[in-house]
Amino acid sequence: SIKMDLLHSNGVLIIQHLQRDYRAYQDFLNFMSHVGDPRNIFSIYFPLWFQLNQVVGTKMIWVAVIGDWFNLIFKWILFGHRPYWWVQETMIYPNQSSPCLEQFPITCETGPGSPSGHAMGSSCVWYVMVTAALSYTVRWKEKSAVTLHRLTWSFLWSIFWIIQISVCISRVFIATHFPHQVVLGVFAGILVAEAFEHTPAIQTASLRMYIKTNLFLFIFALGFYLSLKLLDIDLLWSVPKAKKWCANPDWINIDTTPFAGLVRNLGALFGLGLGINSEMFIISCKGKNSCKISFRILCIAASLATLQLYNFVKIPTHTEYLFYILSFCKSAAMPLTVVALVPYCVHSLMRTTEKKLN
Repeated sequence: SIKMDLLHSNGVLIIQHLQRDYRAYQDFLNFMSHVGDPRNIFSIYFPLWFQLNQVVGTKMIWVAVIGDWFNLIFKWILFGHRPYWWVQETMIYPNQSSPCLEQFPITCETGPGSPSGHAMGSSCVWYVMVTAALSYTVRWKEKSAVTLHRLTWSFLWSIFWIIQISVCISRVFIATHFPHQVVLGVFAGILVAEAFEHTPAIQTASLRMYIKTNLFLFIFALGFYLSLKLLDIDLLWSVPKAKKWCANPDWINIDTTPFAGLVRNLGALFGLGLGINSEMFIISCKGKNSCKISFRILCIAASLATLQLYNFVKIPTHTEYLFYILSFCKSAAMPLTVVALVPYCVHSLMRTTEKKLN
């Protein structure tokens, strides 16, 4: 406990330093915090990659969902505090002279702080994207383009680490994480992503397999929560702290609670399974049009545009269980739209156009 308090107090000094000396970069750091938001995986990264390479897109969803699930379990086990409430409750500062940490609209996360979900989600999905991009350059070695391969390798991994460091600094800057929490998140995300580099079975998974995986993840998480609750261990202990110490009650969002993230991810995985095993996917993405660049570009543009419309769908938060159900449905609709609905519509449009021209 003494060592952890020392780690936290040193982290607070780093946060104060960042908030004092990096004020000019506030907008950039807030932007990078949004870049690391796991929800961007489903609304931006996945639509782009799935239409370019279905193997990579599928892996991306699996990595994001399983990574976020592990993040939830780790948070429940580690009981990590967040800086913006820890400084208000710790007793290590004499005469109640606790440091003043500035809060922002995205500071007041309600779940435990360790490991960082943003850092973990960002590292795992960018690891998938970088390794996928580098897989196209492997053949350059065989064509004596070793220098070009090395330059590409260095460039892409440099981009990877620049983004991860920026996301980590941004999460520390807004006082929602201690430095050790974001570092742990980055390396945990890399481990999850690397594990899926050796799991080809997900590419041929049936709808039954998706449903079984969803049920296992949900039952294990719920069982773990209920088991500890029977032992008088409240895994939602962080929610009251967030509500108590957040500078603005309007910044508290139910979407940041532990179960909200779990439901959102399970919905995304179910939607992917439903889409990949649908007739619309087979007709459109396995047909002759799927190889055309025009088909893929149209699918990317239509998918990104359609998914932005989902941002205007506001889920009511007055009833918690209703929120979880609707959040699951909304999350399932997003990959289903990208995988099946949009490609099928584009395929039908291109086929109609071809018939008219003939």
